[in-house]
Amino acid sequence: MSGIPRRDFMRSTLVVAGAVALTGTFGDAASASAGDSSSPDHEADRAADRIIDRVKLPRIPRRDFPITRFGAVGDGVTDNSAAIAAAVQEVSSRGGGRVVIPAGTWATGPIHLKSRTELHVSAGATLLFSTDPHAYLPTVYSRWQGIELMNYSPLIYAYGEHDIAVTGSGVLDGQASVANWWAWKKLGDADFPVFEATVNAGLPVEQRDGTKYHFRPTFFEPYDCERVLIEGVTLRNSPFWHLHPTLCRDVVVRGVTVDSTGPNTDGCDPESCDGVVIEEVSFDVGDDCIALKSGRNTDGRRLNTPCQNVVIQHCTFANGHGGITIGSEMTGGVRDVYARDLTMTSAGLQSGHRLKTNSVRGGFIENSHVYRVSVSAIGGPLLLIDFNYGEGNTGSYPPVVTDINLSHWTVASATQGWNIAGYPTDPVGTVRLSDITITGPLTTANVATNVSELQLSDVVIDGVPQ
Repeated sequence: MSGIPRRDFMRSTLVVAGAVALTGTFGDAASASAGDSSSPDHEADRAADRIIDRVKLPRIPRRDFPITRFGAVGDGVTDNSAAIAAAVQEVSSRGGGRVVIPAGTWATGPIHLKSRTELHVSAGATLLFSTDPHAYLPTVYSRWQGIELMNYSPLIYAYGEHDIAVTGSGVLDGQASVANWWAWKKLGDADFPVFEATVNAGLPVEQRDGTKYHFRPTFFEPYDCERVLIEGVTLRNSPFWHLHPTLCRDVVVRGVTVDSTGPNTDGCDPESCDGVVIEEVSFDVGDDCIALKSGRNTDGRRLNTPCQNVVIQHCTFANGHGGITIGSEMTGGVRDVYARDLTMTSAGLQSGHRLKTNSVRGGFIENSHVYRVSVSAIGGPLLLIDFNYGEGNTGSYPPVVTDINLSHWTVASATQGWNIAGYPTDPVGTVRLSDITITGPLTTANVATNVSELQLSDVVIDGVPQ
């Protein structure tokens, strides 16, 4: 890349050893402001762009393998699992390429991707995933709420692979509803303490059988993979979290729509990943829109791998528990998060930047920046820092949360500006709120308890400087 401007490089087609780089640009508007030293967010933009410059896209050959070539039938009823698996195997044996889902409605079970494979869901194509739990056996190595185990396969899965992608303008439909997967919510919640007790007692991962419990699979889970792209597709009705890259390096989520109302249907939850770009994604979900995670409790301390170097830009948030969320499974720590040029549109969004932890989780959150945010409505605080989430202050691992920054928010309607609550013996560190305007009155008083340093600069609420 020496001597080639980043944007020109990303727009070009690069051919090496018969492979091509998947092309595109990363937020030119934000990059332009990063070059302007007069921009108030100049340093944050520069740091974000340095992360983007380091994130590599997959390199996948230009060879198409339509699933119809392997006997797939697009009638919405025929099980095409074997045909899609055969296409993936053929792509792998040929050194890589695209498994193409043509226009039509295609029923399937889980899809397991291999290195240098792109699952391309064409315009007019819908993949309908089975809701039969037995279709997702045998179990695979996974993480469930921050703990490693052998569980039902994610709907789309890869383990230890490199250069994988899911692309196109078609639809991925998990078909989850209260008649199937979502009915497991309360049962899984009741099962979890029993399961975690076995983990804390030292049960090896290979013996942690998630099928003994009601632990729903995620939608797309690349595990310990390098160079992952998901672009363009619409995901809806996942059994559990939609996008869950875990222990991955170089992840790009771009131009995706996530739409679901079910329980725990988080939009995108990178866990213990290094180098993540999430851009131009639309979220309307039944839980957190984006949640950065890094393992949970004893198992999180065993792996001790942070989630770091994350850029989120040009995304839209409608319904959800939190827009940019960190935690609650954050035992390995989260650092260096830059979320910029965002739009929040609904009072169904319960908080803007949500940090949730406790003294059982432990871990750290440091150097988080959420800036240039336009809010037409939000049904809670702009900033929520909650040390009493879940088990509350019942452990011996006090979390470290500091260097939290919100700047240049323009808010038409919100119920609260900030709600920050640390522990008396473990306060939240430094929190900075600057250049924030909330047009209308608040319905809930701002809260800041057990905070070492809360800095307010040019914060105006209902016309009153704070």
